[in-house]
Amino acid sequence: MYALITLGLLGTVAAVILYFVAQKFKVIEDPKIDLVDEVLPKANCGGCGFPGCRNFAETLVKSANEKQSLEGLNCPVGGNDVMKEVASILGLEVEEQDPLIAVIRCNGSKAHSPVKANYDGPSTCAFAHNLFAGEGGCQFGCLGLGDCVASCDFDAIHMNPETGLPEVNDKCVACNACVKACPRGIIELRPKGKKDRRIFVSCINQDKGGVAKKNCVVACIGCSKCFKVCPYDAITMNNNLAYIDPIKCKLCRKCVDVCPTDSILEINFPVRKKKPESEENVVETKKSMAVMQDTKQDSNNESQS
Repeated sequence: MYALITLGLLGTVAAVILYFVAQKFKVIEDPKIDLVDEVLPKANCGGCGFPGCRNFAETLVKSANEKQSLEGLNCPVGGNDVMKEVASILGLEVEEQDPLIAVIRCNGSKAHSPVKANYDGPSTCAFAHNLFAGEGGCQFGCLGLGDCVASCDFDAIHMNPETGLPEVNDKCVACNACVKACPRGIIELRPKGKKDRRIFVSCINQDKGGVAKKNCVVACIGCSKCFKVCPYDAITMNNNLAYIDPIKCKLCRKCVDVCPTDSILEINFPVRKKKPESEENVVETKKSMAVMQDTKQDSNNESQS
């Protein structure tokens, strides 16, 4: 009996202590968190910069309560439509953002960068990156082992067996998973652009021109021709490499025309119409005749003098 009474009293005291501790440290959750969480796509991809959609919902509500702003917070999977719903729940407004898409900044295909050495080891880019420059010899190029493909939960990226390079399709939601998975850093999120058109330097090789060209015929050689011809200051040169700022770029395509190695890619642009050969010949003939007439006139003037 004494044992039962003692255990009963201890249990009662423990229950009272636990009750007061729970009341003291309880967290009252804002009901808006559940509402925001229901709107989010439940992808839990981490593209927003947080571990999951629930954590992102908590951050959104906290930012709305403390800062009265959602600046810097965005769900790439849901896009502008989802963020508008979130903003309406929180009684705020949110600026629309240009949708992003992953681009592959390497064009060192099997044709452009012929195989010089074969890799024999674990089929992961993360492992090969520490031991191997690459089958084509470029220490900056794509290793082609598909870590980016394995990281994508949206079936948005696949390896092309002919080129040996990854290709991104329209399913891409810019979740950033492939960007993190690539040990070479050749994948970048860029704005999709007006009419889904984009221009970017498909190379991250920082070697000097001769070395870069030796390993890949379409490597950027740092000649600065694109930098000089750009009228919008959208191109910068750093470490023998050109980079096109997607915000400043107006898609004029002048840089594409002057690139000697075709390392600048233009995506979803219409094919340019070339002048008929006969018309080009006529233009050249007219130019030659004009030069000849000027020369003849100069000769006559000298003889008269």
